[in-house]
Amino acid sequence: MADLRSVVITGASRGLGFASAARLYREGWRVVAAMRSPERDMPALRAATGAADDDHRLIGVQLDLLDPESISAAAKAIEEALGGTGTAAPYAVVHNAGISAAGMVEESDMSLWQNMFGTHVLGPVALTKALLPAMRVAGAGRIVVVSSAGGVRGQPGIAAYSAAKGALERWAESIAGEIAPFGLGVTVLIAGTYDTDIITDAGTTDERDFDGPYARMHRTIDKRGRFAVGSLARPPAKFTDGLVRALDDEAPFRRRGVGLDASMLLASNRFLPAAGMHQVSRLVMGIPRRGTMRGGQIPLTVSQRAMVTAARVLPQPVLMKLATIMAARAAKKENNHA
Repeated sequence: MADLRSVVITGASRGLGFASAARLYREGWRVVAAMRSPERDMPALRAATGAADDDHRLIGVQLDLLDPESISAAAKAIEEALGGTGTAAPYAVVHNAGISAAGMVEESDMSLWQNMFGTHVLGPVALTKALLPAMRVAGAGRIVVVSSAGGVRGQPGIAAYSAAKGALERWAESIAGEIAPFGLGVTVLIAGTYDTDIITDAGTTDERDFDGPYARMHRTIDKRGRFAVGSLARPPAKFTDGLVRALDDEAPFRRRGVGLDASMLLASNRFLPAAGMHQVSRLVMGIPRRGTMRGGQIPLTVSQRAMVTAARVLPQPVLMKLATIMAARAAKKENNHA
């Protein structure tokens, strides 16, 4: 029983954390599922795993990363729960909990930034500090940080999230050098696009102003983002393959993508300079060129520019014919929706 490896997973009530807790439990780990409301959310996790209420391999712990007292209490509860099974130290801590938000810097409230950094940086640091002494004495283990594309490069429209994830990654790189001599390692997992609440309207704090100066960009980014999610999103269970590999890794530090889109992003980031990645992000997200919105101007979209070009080069009869066809199609589409 003492040889059983233990893992603490934050944000285990849903999404990647839920899938990870279920997968590791099925593979024989002792799982400490940290979440805001164990009373509400542990029954679903027990149902997914088939674990009984008194199963010592699935332990629910209350954790609010924005509350220092909750973090201290959670760390104490974890050590007490694991201490009764042979060791007070978890083998691994998976920092998965996260929140997302959409909105330009000018639009977003400072309280959002405080909550974002509290959840993604300050909370994980505090929990790690509380658990690290026992892990260091144990002389083996791993800290896994779950990041995303926003942590690889700054992303327009999600600056608070992107900045917090970037800070989390830099912290992971720093602590890896500090704890490696004691037998501990760190992995940063760049999660690709998975079908979880964090990429949906329901799971995102929306501070976008669709009537303000950034409205044009919001509409374009929103449209392209929804298309990407619909095309690329995979089941959360697919993510757990990458986590299992990370927990078995013995390198002092590792940073890898989980999912094809994340792996491609990391590869591009290695070879393209910062200015190149900025340009790629601008084109992918449909952000207008520098200066094109100066003075309140609304730049034309690609399709609108194509129409202007057509109007300049095509004969008038052809334009009239095209206009008639387009009007007929629009009317037909409207009737179908009626």
